[in-house]
Amino acid sequence: MSNDVAYPVFRGPDPVLALGVARRLVEFGRREDSRVSCYAELHSVDEVRRGARELPEGWFRGQETAEEVEELVPFEDLPAWLVGVRGPGLPADPAAYEGRLPVDYELLAQPVGGVEDAFTAAIGPSVGEINWTELSWPAAPGAGFPGESTHAEVTLLLNAGTRAYEPADDHTVLVHVRSAVIDGREREEPYAHWLAERAGLTVIGPGQRV
Repeated sequence: MSNDVAYPVFRGPDPVLALGVARRLVEFGRREDSRVSCYAELHSVDEVRRGARELPEGWFRGQETAEEVEELVPFEDLPAWLVGVRGPGLPADPAAYEGRLPVDYELLAQPVGGVEDAFTAAIGPSVGEINWTELSWPAAPGAGFPGESTHAEVTLLLNAGTRAYEPADDHTVLVHVRSAVIDGREREEPYAHWLAERAGLTVIGPGQRV
């Protein structure tokens, strides 16, 4: 089983500009069956309500309380929205969110171009990401790389600098390639540089893994 490594190629305070940069990379490897998924951590009731209003088609899931975790309460006995509901299924009472934050949001495997703008506009101060998959990076014969599809992805981190969702005041674009460590070094790192250059970008930091 192989893994990916993602290299930052852009970082800036404007989410719309960051989205445009990510799209340049996506178009370089886009296929007919390419897909995009969105994720967010919503840390306040206001953020949850904004997400439910502007992104109702996604799935929202609250957290179990410490007591529920300790007592191993089965899923069927938990409030339904902790298992996952669409936006209209979220509780209206602010008290229902006590001990339940952050609320996780996800919208998976959507057609490219259909949800990215709305998600970027709605994210506000929340930490999240847009992840494009099912891409296909072209071959770089001069650099010795035959192309890549299994680990050809682009990620836009919103209000985060790393894939661990460390909060930040700006937004980061990552290009993914296959991870192949030989003698302590990533063999595919030059491929990431080559891909970035094709989109007028440069690698600006070390590779990130999850």
